[in-house]
Amino acid sequence: MFLLGDVITYVRRIIKSPSNAMISDNLIIDYINRFWITDIDARVQLFDFKTLYRFQTTPGIDSYNMPLYTVQTEPGSQEIASYPVYQGFMPLATVNGIQVPFFTQRQDFWNLWPNYLQALTPATTGNGTSGPYTIDLPFFPAIPGHVDMTGIVATNSVYGDPPIVSDFLTTIPSTSVYSGVFFTATGTSGQTMVVADSGQFLSGAQNYGLLMNPGSAPFGNSACAGGYSTTSNTVNYETGVAVVNFPADVEDGSNINAQCYFYEQGVPRGILYYNNVITIRPPCDISYLVELEAYLSPAAFLASSQAVQFGYMCEYIARGAARKILSDTGDVEQFQFYEPLFREQEQLVWKRSQRQFTSTRTQTIFSSSQGQNGTNSIGTGTN
Repeated sequence: MFLLGDVITYVRRIIKSPSNAMISDNLIIDYINRFWITDIDARVQLFDFKTLYRFQTTPGIDSYNMPLYTVQTEPGSQEIASYPVYQGFMPLATVNGIQVPFFTQRQDFWNLWPNYLQALTPATTGNGTSGPYTIDLPFFPAIPGHVDMTGIVATNSVYGDPPIVSDFLTTIPSTSVYSGVFFTATGTSGQTMVVADSGQFLSGAQNYGLLMNPGSAPFGNSACAGGYSTTSNTVNYETGVAVVNFPADVEDGSNINAQCYFYEQGVPRGILYYNNVITIRPPCDISYLVELEAYLSPAAFLASSQAVQFGYMCEYIARGAARKILSDTGDVEQFQFYEPLFREQEQLVWKRSQRQFTSTRTQTIFSSSQGQNGTNSIGTGTN
């Protein structure tokens, strides 16, 4: 039993449905995928799903979303979309092979690398019009704005991550946008106006971030008047030069202020994983290879001839899918009869991982790792 077709056959035996007349193979595959994708990782953390996530950083970019699977299509044209490739990340974390601290609590990370935003700095003055105004940021290169994973899902991943566009996207929820550059001014009616970067980048000129008028949730962010190009409603993060159109006329002679997040670029020395986003500090000056321990979220099964990656899990997968079918159809008697057998299979599957997790000795202050001594000299043996 190493093919999906074998798993389907076993599911049919459990639910007493030998043919497509009562329940189709396509529907059974859907139940198998529901158990395989959403249930297993929540029920047991398996050693076989432990893996390594690797990516190359982009100079100047400090935030990276957890990757998503591309749209997968089950038999029967049922689409499966927008779920993470990995269940989560954990230490060991390295940058170009060198271990760096890994954080999952924001307060610990920001205590070491404060996300400093300098005080409002007058950058130019209003002239009684809405713009355009050419404004220099007080510090640059500036840290760009960011669109989180929920925002990327809202675009159906058509525009990439981060979104690279020729015009402003209004389909990204305002709660998914984390701006890094801000411009404020006083309108002729006395109102305070704010323009910020959107986390969207200009197609063909990817150092340029699109500016926006921030608005209320859920989709209140709006485009700036005048369109988008390298000379209209964008900020060049590398040079710190922005061209800004405000939503209304700026009071003549009043200050137009600029703010941005700034950190001297260099070799990343710390990693934060929070809200499905990997944040590195300091922002990198060149590309670096980041590697993180991870648990894989397996891809969906898409054909009955597809091999099961881990053959020892076949009966567990079949019993898990059948269990979901029996609960949905209300067959309580059969569900209760097979539940102990499902639990038995779960324990057998988990036992394999348990053996691996317990095979390594827990390190103490009186022991050292093989191949290293107390001075961390590799290859000189143990104390």
